[in-house]
Amino acid sequence: MPSPTAARNDSSAIIPIRRLRRSELPHDTIELARFLIGKVVVHDLPTGRLSGRIVEAEAYPPGDPAGHHFRGPTPRIRSMYLAHGHVYIFFNYGAHFMLNVVSEPVGTAAAILIRALEPLEGIEIMQRRRKTTRLLDLTRGPGRLAAALQIDRRCDGVDLCSDRTLWLGVSNQPVGRIARTVRIGITRAANRPLRFYERGNPFVSGPRHLLLAAEKHKRARFESG
Repeated sequence: MPSPTAARNDSSAIIPIRRLRRSELPHDTIELARFLIGKVVVHDLPTGRLSGRIVEAEAYPPGDPAGHHFRGPTPRIRSMYLAHGHVYIFFNYGAHFMLNVVSEPVGTAAAILIRALEPLEGIEIMQRRRKTTRLLDLTRGPGRLAAALQIDRRCDGVDLCSDRTLWLGVSNQPVGRIARTVRIGITRAANRPLRFYERGNPFVSGPRHLLLAAEKHKRARFESG
C-alpha cells in the first residue's frame, strides 16, 4: 500500500496528472466505481490547484432503491441523466455538498459518491478552508472533501472530461489493493457491497469495523477456496 502522499507536506511540488478521456471510463456504474479508486480529482482555482486521489467511492447503479434517482427524474437530479463523467452535486442535510460522478450513458440516471480523497496538492489552501491542520481531517468523508476542494452547487453538471477547472485525472502514484464492502448511512439496500476503497489507506472514511469485516470475509472465502 502506498504511503500517504499528504505526509510529504509539500503541496508546492508539481505532481504529473494526465486528464482522463471519457472513452477511458467504464460505462457500468459498479465497474466505474472500482476504476475511480486511485484516480485524481483536480480543481484548478485562481488561488492554486487543489487535488486528491480517490480512495473511497460508493456506487448507486440504475434502479437502486438507495439512489436519488429511484423514484424518477426531478429538477434536482437533472445532471444525473447526463453522460458518464459529469458531476452530480447534492446538498446533504442542509449542511454539506456531496461530489458524485455520473456513471451511465445519457438518459440513464446513476452516480458514484466520492467518499474520501488522499490530499495531493494545495494542502495549505485546504487547511485554511477547513480550518484545521490535521491532514486526516481534510478530505476523509464526502462533506469534508467537497469543502476542502471548494466544490459546491455551481459544479453541478460540469463535464469532468472537458472542463478546464474541475476534472478527473490519473497520476503515477501506485494504487494499493482495492476492497469492497457495504455502503454507509443508508437504510434501503444497505447490504449491497457497493462501496470500494483502497485497503489500508488512512484517509478512508466510515466505521472501521465495516472495513475489518470485509477483510475478514474476503480472507475466509480465499481460505475456503
